[in-house]
Amino acid sequence: MTTTKTTPVFKEREFSKWKIMRDGAPFYVMLAPFLLLFTVLTIIPVVSSVVLSFTDFNMLQVPKFVGIDNYVRLLLQDDIFTKALKNTMIFAVVSGPVGYLMSFVVAWFINELSKATKNFITLIMYAPALAGNIYYIWTFIFSSDSKGLLNSTLIQLGIISDPVSWLTDAKYNFTCVLIVIVWASMGTGFLALVAGFKSLDRSYFEAAAIDGIRNRWQELYHVTLPQMGPQLLFSAVQSISGAFAIGAQCAALTGNPSTNYSTHTILLHMTDYGTTRFEMGYASTIAVVLFVIMLLTWILINKVLRKFTSD
Repeated sequence: MTTTKTTPVFKEREFSKWKIMRDGAPFYVMLAPFLLLFTVLTIIPVVSSVVLSFTDFNMLQVPKFVGIDNYVRLLLQDDIFTKALKNTMIFAVVSGPVGYLMSFVVAWFINELSKATKNFITLIMYAPALAGNIYYIWTFIFSSDSKGLLNSTLIQLGIISDPVSWLTDAKYNFTCVLIVIVWASMGTGFLALVAGFKSLDRSYFEAAAIDGIRNRWQELYHVTLPQMGPQLLFSAVQSISGAFAIGAQCAALTGNPSTNYSTHTILLHMTDYGTTRFEMGYASTIAVVLFVIMLLTWILINKVLRKFTSD
């Protein structure tokens, strides 16, 4: 009776892993430049911000460790940050989901149009993202004098008698900025959704019709969305990052700081302490808090979209 020697399972797995790595060596080489840049430009700055958030650092002297003093100051003593957090969350809650839904609905509607019409509408909807500075026209629209487009129109219609300071009055400027942000929110995520609709497998729709799909809403939920998981996820990431990175829009329209900090955001608060006051330790603390908020929001969105993004 003869016996055969068998290789242990763990050795087979170890061998297969090394074989996969050896076969994929050319791909690792091609990925190396991106990984290097990602490490230098993203990972190292994030780690540095976390470390500096526990220090008092003015960019001239050696950082001094202060523990959690910056976090206590930010969360319990900084009233301006409280306003900035409130404004940022409102901007994010409104512009993020609204821009995301607008992008999806428009991409869905134009999917059945002719190629020329679809390309034209896509260009029109994506135009705000292509423009270098889209805020000059909105500054003219919301100009506080009687020659501003909105003021002159309302005066001619007899709705108001005196010009309204739309961008400097704290009662109106937040709403004006919110309108502009929602209008400009259809960017790269919108293009991803358009591409997702173009790449749908039509055979699934035929099979669904045979199985009893009765209307377009059922078709959308049971056939379209499951095929668009990657595009939905990418567009959600773009919406989240754009919604929480609001700041330049507010500064361009209402100035920095705005009247009574009515349109102040976390990003502007961080910029103020980082580039104006040179309190890099405190600015890093603000950056870390913003990062945590974005990360928690991303985890929530990922759970919501998990049904459509799972393989």
